[in-house]
Amino acid sequence: MKVIVIDYTSTGACYDAAWVCRNSEVPEHALESALKAGHDSLKEHWSISFLIEDISRACSHQLVRHRIGISYAQQSQRHVKVGDGHEWYVTPPNAKPEFHQIMEATRQSYLALIDAGMPLEDARYVLPNACYTTLVVTANARALDNFFKLRCCKRAQWEIRELANKMLERCKAKAPVLFKGSYPDCANCKEKC
Repeated sequence: MKVIVIDYTSTGACYDAAWVCRNSEVPEHALESALKAGHDSLKEHWSISFLIEDISRACSHQLVRHRIGISYAQQSQRHVKVGDGHEWYVTPPNAKPEFHQIMEATRQSYLALIDAGMPLEDARYVLPNACYTTLVVTANARALDNFFKLRCCKRAQWEIRELANKMLERCKAKAPVLFKGSYPDCANCKEKC
């Protein structure tokens, strides 16, 4: 799994927005005090774009359930041949040896359908959720804050949790003032780990 920051905005708009809301303070103090008071809408003025590679389609299906404040562009299985000369699937940590045999048989079936003249968009129906996929994800800090509180949790599935932690690490490096919260938010969780 690769998580690469491809673009992000300055936190300057967040500081300016906080100053507008609390213009009696200097922007740096205004933002921190506003965030401490729960004015999370200020986080919507910052965004980041990630290139995410080599996660499973199963993981991407969990990721795209987070829709508010987040945009996605995902690699197409209609136009991109899967498993063409390289590693092509995620192996779960509890996989049995038979898993790899089944994946190879699936790949052979997929390639045989293509060789028989079936279009990629139809042959893909035999592919499993373990297939690698690539996405570009753009999100604002408020949406990511919610995502991290849910998906960094020990109860989250292992792959989405790993992805969320890598994304959080990169967000903290780019905008530490916006990501000082507790991830996951165990104190406010309705279901205890």
